[in-house]
Amino acid sequence: MSRSAAGKLALFTLLAAAIAAFFLLDLGAYLTLDSLKAQQAGLAALLDRQPLRVIGGFFLVYVAATALSLPGAAILTLAAGAIFGLWLGTLIVSFASAIGASLAFLSSRYLLRDWVKQRFGRRVAAIDRGVEEDGAFYLLTLRLIPAFPFFLINLAMGLTAMRLPVFYLVSQIGMLLGTLVFVNAGTQLAAISSTADILSPALIGSFVLLGLFPLLAKWVLGLVKRRRLYRGWKRPQHFDRNLIVIGGGAGGLVTAYIAATVRAKVTLVEAGAMGGDCLNTGCVPSKALIRSARTAHELRNADRFGVRGGDPAIDFPAVMRRIREVITVIEPADSVERYTGLGVDVRLGYATIIDPWTVEIADREGGTTRLTTRSIVIATGGEPLVPDLPGLKEAGVLTSETMWDALARRDSVPRRMVIVGGGPIGTEMAQAFARLGSQVTLVEGGERILPKDDLEASALVLATLRGDGVTVLLGHKALRCEGKTIVVEAEGTESSLPFDEIVMAVGRRARLKGYGLEALGIDTDQPLELNDRLQTILPNIYAAGDVVGAYQFTHVAAHQAWFAAVNALFGTFKSFKVDYRVIPWTTFTDPEVAQVGHTEATAAKEGIVYEVVRFSLSHLDRAVAEGARSGFVKLLVAKGKDRILGVTIVASGAGEMLAEYVLAMKHGIGLNKILGTIHAYPTMTEANKYAAGEWKKEHKPEGLLRWVERFHDWRRAFW
Repeated sequence: MSRSAAGKLALFTLLAAAIAAFFLLDLGAYLTLDSLKAQQAGLAALLDRQPLRVIGGFFLVYVAATALSLPGAAILTLAAGAIFGLWLGTLIVSFASAIGASLAFLSSRYLLRDWVKQRFGRRVAAIDRGVEEDGAFYLLTLRLIPAFPFFLINLAMGLTAMRLPVFYLVSQIGMLLGTLVFVNAGTQLAAISSTADILSPALIGSFVLLGLFPLLAKWVLGLVKRRRLYRGWKRPQHFDRNLIVIGGGAGGLVTAYIAATVRAKVTLVEAGAMGGDCLNTGCVPSKALIRSARTAHELRNADRFGVRGGDPAIDFPAVMRRIREVITVIEPADSVERYTGLGVDVRLGYATIIDPWTVEIADREGGTTRLTTRSIVIATGGEPLVPDLPGLKEAGVLTSETMWDALARRDSVPRRMVIVGGGPIGTEMAQAFARLGSQVTLVEGGERILPKDDLEASALVLATLRGDGVTVLLGHKALRCEGKTIVVEAEGTESSLPFDEIVMAVGRRARLKGYGLEALGIDTDQPLELNDRLQTILPNIYAAGDVVGAYQFTHVAAHQAWFAAVNALFGTFKSFKVDYRVIPWTTFTDPEVAQVGHTEATAAKEGIVYEVVRFSLSHLDRAVAEGARSGFVKLLVAKGKDRILGVTIVASGAGEMLAEYVLAMKHGIGLNKILGTIHAYPTMTEANKYAAGEWKKEHKPEGLLRWVERFHDWRRAFW
């Protein structure tokens, strides 16, 4: 047994023995009104003879009763008034109760917090964030209302991350008024027949109203803070708009859509193309390219399926035309016409924030308009990060944003391509261009590709890329370009890689410069400083999408947009904390890598106890029929439970398969229910059920099954 476990056992034993002794020895009989009245005179006489001993003894008894959460604190508080008088009694009880509460707080933390964190890690983390932000106010509110059992408050707060000095100080202040009322009642002990004589409905109501004081104080402090933040700007008397949204990508479009749906007057400003990066230079064109590349790969390997194939002829201009056609089909959903029809005032132009309530719009015809608004949502998206390497610009570097126009001008696929960066964009493009016939070299400075994904998934994708002919250089740092050659270094040795096209895919950064944010005191050296309501340092200016920085995915931008829109429009009455608990993402290599929740690395980093369940696709019927047997479903499950902590799927169509687990994690559905759900046969999603089955096999009730076996033996013998 570890020293920590032994200490906890010893403390638990001591506390249990003390509580048991209290009840077995019937010590509660001394903590009644009748007993107090009977002993009042004797205790007063003893106080006259030995004041320090009586005060000290009473103090220790009160501390012990509070620390052990024993019943009778109200009687002891009355006794303090009856024996010591109003002011001395209040002084003794005030400190004794705060010290005893702090001991109970510490005992609860020492004995139970680690266990609670292991079982309810994410919920505890969310509570801790709330306690850090508003814990003192809520504790003060509870302390001011005697109707709340104080011992429960002590124990519950011990399970949070509240600091002991804060707990003690707030408890000392918050319990003072209630202490004063009870001690004063104790001075009139003869007139009291029960504690109900003290806590009348009127008095309780007064305490409840008093308990609202901390919340009122918080609101007043917030008002003062807002006035200070907005000092130097004149707030308009009325507003042209309820909301102005800057940026017409996924985050901005969804924000404007929600605002229009609830009949707010909203203006959407877009400087470039409606639909943002996702439609024009990101998700949509890249997936169209990947589909063409997969077709080439299938033709090249058609003989695996009994079909005569061969090396396909790649009509690269036709590939690029198809990408443009795909965008053309989708773009009406993000168009000016559609959003105008929904009730959004769409302005094509450049927005500059003049003050917290005024936006100037420079339209494409050269005119300018100024609009006032109650709230602003910044949804200006992100842009590729291009490192400052010597010769890189002169070499004609491309990014995920600029590559499409440049490649559309080519007559053929690039013969030699270097892609720097082994994240999702880099790996997707490396595989796609290799399958289209390019000689692709992928340069990654880290130890592995896809560093945010599961280690095993990363290794499988690496093997697949190399199998497709991609040269993957791990641990290589890009140094400089010399004409159409990039020089890289690994372990002190330089090497040169010639290319026809070079693509930088080393990450993205928020697009924040030039919108007037600096003049408002908002730091644009990313990421934006936001609270959990997506507010900047100026509470009426919000952000959504890639500018937030945490998860740069289209679906997360849409998720954030809901919170930004609702908080911006209704936050005066009710605001919502953005929920990042269940965020899925997919890397669209072949096979795809789909992820939600924890990986083994992140779970270990946070100290979460988990079990790993793995199901290989090598014998899944549909995977065998499709010739897509490379892959697996890996689950991280809470120890001893069926609660899902994280999922990694590597498979053809992994992004589609993941949806079932995302739903399960979002709504607390465990593996037992997934196992009990009928999945169509033969489908790839059966792997989800089989993975749940692997977990069940590891947790089958062996003892019960032995008895069932005996039962069957008995039935064969006698029936």
